[in-house]
Amino acid sequence: MLSRVARPTSCLLSRAFSTTLQTNSNVAVLGASGGIGQPLSLLLKMSPFVSRLNLYDIAHTPGVAADLSHISTKAQVKGFLGPEQLDDCLKGAEVVLIPAGVPRKPGMTRDDLFNTNASIVRDLVRACAKTCPKAMICVITNPVNSTVPIASEVMKEEGVYDPKRIFGVTTLDAVRASTFIAEAKDLHVKSVSLPIIGGHSGVTIVPLISQCTPPVSFPQDTREKLTVRIQNAGTEVVEAKAGAGSATLSMAYAAAKFAENLMEAMGGADNKVECAFVRSDVIDGVTYFANPLLLGENGVEQNLGAGKLIDYEKKLVDEAVGELKANIKKGEEFVTASKK
Repeated sequence: MLSRVARPTSCLLSRAFSTTLQTNSNVAVLGASGGIGQPLSLLLKMSPFVSRLNLYDIAHTPGVAADLSHISTKAQVKGFLGPEQLDDCLKGAEVVLIPAGVPRKPGMTRDDLFNTNASIVRDLVRACAKTCPKAMICVITNPVNSTVPIASEVMKEEGVYDPKRIFGVTTLDAVRASTFIAEAKDLHVKSVSLPIIGGHSGVTIVPLISQCTPPVSFPQDTREKLTVRIQNAGTEVVEAKAGAGSATLSMAYAAAKFAENLMEAMGGADNKVECAFVRSDVIDGVTYFANPLLLGENGVEQNLGAGKLIDYEKKLVDEAVGELKANIKKGEEFVTASKK
């Protein structure tokens, strides 16, 4: 059953790039030279909340860091290259964002990426466990429904697991949903927000249009088409790029948005709420689930549950559960098999 935890309706998603509170966070981006990593690093360099920005990848990071370091903002940027420099990159990190991995191509699902990306996330998180075990770990690498359980199992192995500090960044689903609804209703996009619960692929993405701010209504057939578009928006981008990549710019924006709100919350700001895929008991038998979270100085301050769902949304959750369980199990079993 879904949790019925009360949650604020006026702050379903925190606004991006707020400058109301100054923090000075040490941030590391792992996979900083890639299609998501470069624009994400640019946005973080522009952030007033970042004082140190360490960039890691297996190629090109010295050049990316040199380029960004010329931007007249306060964050000091340094590039780290190759596994031998990974620990140095992570020293003192308070927030670690992981976009490293291979992108989707036309015809690929997120699960097709699993074998390559699972190993990458495992190894990067193991380095985090040893070098910055108290850092907030923000996993962007797909398939998030499996890579977040991988991150958790690795932290458990290393004896430093804290479920409040491991996030699967699903913010892009909410960003897309707000954009599509604003377009459909001719609303100012910055005024639109709604929670996305479940997971971060296909049918596991459950947009709660009934909880949209401002309230909106659609005929059922339109609601269903809009839901399917939100669920398949990543594929829409992959196909439009015709083999040239996946959603990189929008993902970078969404990840920077999540990171900024997390950093503000770590600095003491109140009412910072974001949806993310985390360890959860919101759904019976599902050990990870995305829904709105109140963020705080130590990560997840309170899981706000899913609120009251309409019958159509309950049906979507039921459809998501089976795939979520399989995705989670796949990630956990990967780590177990890696030990053999």
